[in-house]
Amino acid sequence: MPRMPIKLENVGIAVRDLEATIAFFTDLGLTVVGRDTVSGEWTDTAVGLDGNHANIAMLQTPDGHGLLELFEYIHPDAIETDPTLPNEIGMHRVAFSVDDIDAALAIAAKHGCFPLRGVAQYEDAYKLTYVRGPSGILVMFAEALSR
Repeated sequence: MPRMPIKLENVGIAVRDLEATIAFFTDLGLTVVGRDTVSGEWTDTAVGLDGNHANIAMLQTPDGHGLLELFEYIHPDAIETDPTLPNEIGMHRVAFSVDDIDAALAIAAKHGCFPLRGVAQYEDAYKLTYVRGPSGILVMFAEALSR
C-alpha cells in the first residue's frame, strides 16, 4: 500500500493566559509568526465545538522547523483540569533541544516555572528535565552532552 505524504504541521495547546504563555516561549527563543481571533461556522466545524471563539498565536522555533499554536478560549469557557502528569495517557509534553539547560531553566524560573524534580543525566548523551510551564504545560528541555 502506498504511503500518504504527511508532515507535522504544529502542536496546539489551549492556555489559560495567552500573553503569559507567549512571553514564556518567546523568552526561550521562539518567535511569534502570527496572531488572530477566530470564530464562526468554519471553526465550529473544524474544531467540533459549537460557538468556538478563541485568540490564537503561532510561534516558531529558531530553527524554523517547529510550530506551536497557542489558543485561549473566549467561548465556550475553558475547562480547568488538573495538570497533566508524566504518566497520563494523551497529550504528554512539548520537548525542546537547548544548548544550555541551566540558561533555559533560568528563563523558565523568571516565569515561575520550575523542574518537576531536577535535572537528570541520561548516560553520556543528555541532560534532561521536565518543567511545569504556563497553564500547567509540561515542557521538556534536553541538552546534548556531545555535539
